[in-house]
Amino acid sequence: MADRVETESRKLLVRLRDAMASDLAGQARLDKITHLIADSMGCEVCSIYLFRDDDTLELCATEGLKPDAVHQTRMKLGEGLVGRVAKWRRVVNTPDAPSARGFRFMPETGEEIFSSFLGVPVQRLGEALGVLVVQSKQAREFSADEVYALEVVAMVLAEMTELGAFVGEGAAMSARHSQPVLIRGTVGQEGAAEGHVWLHEPRVVVTNPIADDPNREMERLTEAVDQLRVGVDKMLELAGSTDKEQTQVLEAYRMFANSKGWMRRMEEDISRGLSAEAAVEKEQSLARARMGQVSDSYLRERLSDLDDLSNRLLRILTGQGADTGAEMPPDPILVARNIGPAELLEYGRSLRGIVLEEGSVGSHAAIVARALAIPLVVHAGRITNEALNGDYIMVDGEQGLVHLRPDDTVSSAFRDKIAMLAAAQERYTSIRDKPAKTLCGSVISLQMNAGLMADLPSLAGSGAEGVGLFRTELQFLVRNKMPSRTELAALYARVLDAAQDKRVVFRTLDIGSDKVLPYMKPNDEPNPALGWRAIRVGLDKPGVMRMQLQALMRAANGRPLTVMFPFVAQFEEYRQARAEVDKTVAREARLGHVLPARIEVGAMLETPSLAYAPQKFFEEVEFLSIGGNDLKQFFFAADRENERVRRRYDTLNVSFLSFLEQIVARCAQTATPLSFCGEDAGRPVEALCLAAIGLRSLSMRPASIGPVKSLLRRSNLKDVRNVINDARDRGEMSVRPAVMEWLRTHG
Repeated sequence: MADRVETESRKLLVRLRDAMASDLAGQARLDKITHLIADSMGCEVCSIYLFRDDDTLELCATEGLKPDAVHQTRMKLGEGLVGRVAKWRRVVNTPDAPSARGFRFMPETGEEIFSSFLGVPVQRLGEALGVLVVQSKQAREFSADEVYALEVVAMVLAEMTELGAFVGEGAAMSARHSQPVLIRGTVGQEGAAEGHVWLHEPRVVVTNPIADDPNREMERLTEAVDQLRVGVDKMLELAGSTDKEQTQVLEAYRMFANSKGWMRRMEEDISRGLSAEAAVEKEQSLARARMGQVSDSYLRERLSDLDDLSNRLLRILTGQGADTGAEMPPDPILVARNIGPAELLEYGRSLRGIVLEEGSVGSHAAIVARALAIPLVVHAGRITNEALNGDYIMVDGEQGLVHLRPDDTVSSAFRDKIAMLAAAQERYTSIRDKPAKTLCGSVISLQMNAGLMADLPSLAGSGAEGVGLFRTELQFLVRNKMPSRTELAALYARVLDAAQDKRVVFRTLDIGSDKVLPYMKPNDEPNPALGWRAIRVGLDKPGVMRMQLQALMRAANGRPLTVMFPFVAQFEEYRQARAEVDKTVAREARLGHVLPARIEVGAMLETPSLAYAPQKFFEEVEFLSIGGNDLKQFFFAADRENERVRRRYDTLNVSFLSFLEQIVARCAQTATPLSFCGEDAGRPVEALCLAAIGLRSLSMRPASIGPVKSLLRRSNLKDVRNVINDARDRGEMSVRPAVMEWLRTHG
């Protein structure tokens, strides 16, 4: 029976290929395909439903239902049996459709006379394109072989859709990769840029989904898999025994590459009539669909391994990939599913913008993008499926929008926005060397955040008075092994040289949570943001902390040094860290090294607990910096990586501002220098309110200093303070509306 079904499946695929090669227009081609499938499977009905938008399916072709229903019958995702197939991307196979759960009666189609229903998802690389359905009057459940055969046909339909087989006069759908697309993502780094797409991992397009000679395709697959296995073995040899974590990942790769089940499924696909490439992609699509439905992190990683192996195998089979000789455009916008910090640094400042399908606002890539001042949008769904190398693209990092192949109206408006941003930067240049002095006479110190040597030229150009935060973890994140003390000392010395006597606050290693070193064993914690991270790692691994402190002291070489410990939650943690500084000073003195002229030791206040530390803590600590990003998420119990909750809470919420005022007051009692560091410090309205409640030092990305300084110099903090107090007295939840109204009133 299986051999007969395989033969029938191959015959059907050959007929489909002939239909694809015909001169028929898109709609006529779809109509012919439904006829061929219904005839081949002995069914009265075959229908193709395609997505019109993210939530709507449309009947685009049918054999057996009423012709008038084509392009008229639509349903929402999850609605009816067809909608269920599309939503869950799972087969629905029932002998009695009208009584099946979720059935929706559509009288305009005339389908009520058909009892049996088999629907399979049409999907490509995890992207749902539609649903393929067959129905018959006879009440029967379709066999496993029939289900499998229809899945193979659905896969070919997906490839034909990708190749534009259904486009033309009377087309059922628009041409892929030719229409304007707007994708809404999340702001990773502000700014606006236009250019042309450069795919980090170029998509592999399968141009021959149907094969003539299954035996030859089996040979091609076997040869390619053998080549893949040799490549993985070579990677394992290069990793050696020193890099245990990398070796474990590659061992998982090798396990999948040698998986008999994976190979058997692809061989079955080929026996049905698919080419080797199409067989690989069919299994990859199924894996991606599963990946989107599992919550277990280990299983997702394993499915991701399989996805990566599939890409490698496709490149071997097709010869497509990064080594095809394609040239990066002069104005590249990098598009990727995700990217590591080292890979991003290799591109450097040549990039105009970055768009990631995954990623997060606190990821390594986001940190590097901010350091390089490159506009970044993350969570840009479907971008790697929609974009092709060379596509024109506009990235709006202010709103988290991506315009792919925009029309002239959008392009013109976007260019106006870029011109306005450039003009504003020109205005800020005129006040670059002037102090951030308010109308009431208060002077606010504006400093910049940094993490790379590439940031330091911005120190002079931005008008920053110093570096309020130098993130030392980036030098650890972009390497495959722990940097040496000598390497770190040389880097920190170059940072101090470039700062030209301006103060640089070095934050000690802040890893854990979303920043996991590639050569450290990851900890599978249920909530890593509240787990083993930052100062907790440093105190538990004192050797690393001492090595970094020694590197910093040697880099200072007689100059002043400022060190700040991250994520201090209680006084005792600061005392232990401070003791390590004192031990390192004593050891360096014994070794005869030149000591810093003076050492300032401070802490980041990122947890509410530290705001209530004993008075003795505020007397002992030499300075404090409020880490606004973490403090806000812990204050509101709202994960800043979770879009559902993070936007619900405002920095200018009365409760949060009142809490910050308490910190300002406690530091004032002990004359403890206090600054605010975080994204909100670089937003002019937020910065104005922070200054109004008493903060006199703000640290932000270099590009924000001009806008913040401009607003501060035109404002009276006493008036803003009165606006804040009045809003609080009225019981308002946030002072933002009142402050914005005051700003409008005062121009």
